[in-house]
Amino acid sequence: MTNRREHGALTDLLHGLQIDVLEARKTLVTHDWNDFDYVPEYNKLYFILEGEGWLKVGGTELTPSPGDLCLLPAHTRQSYATLKNRQPFHKYWCHFSAAIGPFDLFQWIGVPLSVPVADREEMAELFKLLGSLHANKNFIAKLREKSIMLEIISRYLEHVPINILQHRSEDMKRLQIIQAYIDSHMDGNLKVEDMAKAAHLHPNYFIAYFKKHFGLSPLKYVSMKRVDKAKILLSTTSHSVKDIALQTGFKETNHFAKFFRKETGQSPTEYRQFNG
Repeated sequence: MTNRREHGALTDLLHGLQIDVLEARKTLVTHDWNDFDYVPEYNKLYFILEGEGWLKVGGTELTPSPGDLCLLPAHTRQSYATLKNRQPFHKYWCHFSAAIGPFDLFQWIGVPLSVPVADREEMAELFKLLGSLHANKNFIAKLREKSIMLEIISRYLEHVPINILQHRSEDMKRLQIIQAYIDSHMDGNLKVEDMAKAAHLHPNYFIAYFKKHFGLSPLKYVSMKRVDKAKILLSTTSHSVKDIALQTGFKETNHFAKFFRKETGQSPTEYRQFNG
């Protein structure tokens, strides 16, 4: 149950995830490719096509094989070098940030540093497209670049166990408390003061703390959760619109209908008709 709550809180944090690709290329490294004990402020991904090499992330040493996808997380001490008398890496690589508020995604979660890729050709095509989009500076290319980067990250994560890092556990527990309080009081008048009290924070600090972690204000987050709950009830139950309005904190059905249309572009009845 604890893991489910942690992952639920992390899922909500992902609403504020910001992806930024800093560099993306394909490189055949030279024999003098090396650097030692540096701490980058960005994440790196290496997709190894050919060759051999040595990586060290924190206290973990790696010698990736062709077909491996390697993650070198931001804010972690790193080293790399070629291996004597071995063919150097031919690899796709990218530098990127994946920010949740002021934190990087991988400051919240821990995952293996290297995973084998089943479909190498498909992954190579994703990296090739990423590099092409990064070199193109127009607006649409930048949007697609973020989408491809997110797809690569998702493919990395979908086959590995994800754990909430211990040094983020205190924040995660507090966010779980806030999330649970909101979920259990959805049918009432959720006030910032009450949410702050549940989290044992001063209201003024609570607003800044909440926005720092979720990327939006408490009231905007509550609105998002009300819409999400209304969508579920409209599409999976036969409850009347009036009942759903009450369950999501609206005493007046008309007020709920206006709110729902503003947030989704559809009336509750229209949403149910197309999604029920």
